[in-house]
Amino acid sequence: MISSNAYDYINVLTKAADASWKRNTVISNNIANVDTPNFKRSDLNFEDLLKQELGRSKYVSLDAKISDIHLNHLDPKTYMDYSNYSYRLDGNNVDIDNEEAELASEQLRYLGLSDSITQEITRYKTVMK
Repeated sequence: MISSNAYDYINVLTKAADASWKRNTVISNNIANVDTPNFKRSDLNFEDLLKQELGRSKYVSLDAKISDIHLNHLDPKTYMDYSNYSYRLDGNNVDIDNEEAELASEQLRYLGLSDSITQEITRYKTVMK
């Protein structure tokens, strides 16, 4: 991470892109185990961590809230989804259609985040010229 307030947005976007990449891996693992008996799907939730960290800030403006974020608090953990009841006899709770939709959504999110990081860096390059 870059340690300057000028790069706060890039640092948060980078954390979000890392989480998106990890979630993509978790969803791919769920898909790979669609036929594994008693397998329980896993997931990763970065969005709640980011909301919590932004809500913790005493500032009103988004710029100030982003500057106040503790980046080490934005490390999402993978969790097992037991709440998704299995209607299958083998105990597996992976719904392949849902997982494929989530994977496509996550890939779009990652591309959007990557594009946002590129745009931020381009802005800095333009200012430096």
